[in-house]
Amino acid sequence: MVSIIQLKIEINCDIHRAFDLFTIDSLLESWLTKKAEVHLEVGGKYELFWEPENREINSTIGCKITGFEKNKYIAFEWKGPVQFQPFMNSSDPLTHVIVFFSPKRDDPARTIIHLFHTGWGKGDKWQQARDYFDKAWSLALKDLQTNEEKDL
Repeated sequence: MVSIIQLKIEINCDIHRAFDLFTIDSLLESWLTKKAEVHLEVGGKYELFWEPENREINSTIGCKITGFEKNKYIAFEWKGPVQFQPFMNSSDPLTHVIVFFSPKRDDPARTIIHLFHTGWGKGDKWQQARDYFDKAWSLALKDLQTNEEKDL
């Protein structure tokens, strides 16, 4: 059964840095991708490249920011890696990621991040893509959490 991916983590940084970790190229490159090209405006690029030498595969080339409010949330389109490219990267609409940021109540130097990945189609291949991203996002967010804990 295909469903929305919903993940939550707490990281060791304030809400401003947390937002920047998802919107500033060099910070995205520190935890999620090899190369990032993000233009923080609605309709702006949200392009990440895991193989920058071959920009057409294993990337989010062509993806756009669909909404944001600084230090509150960012929403963007998302594509899949080469094994899911034939169906995932040509779907209309593309899958969609929304990331919400909130300061921890008792410690505003820490941030709670909620990530939702929506727009999954029906069928076995979509379920495989969804399962892949459930694991991939979990690992990526754990890496982000670990990297931010090192700054203690």
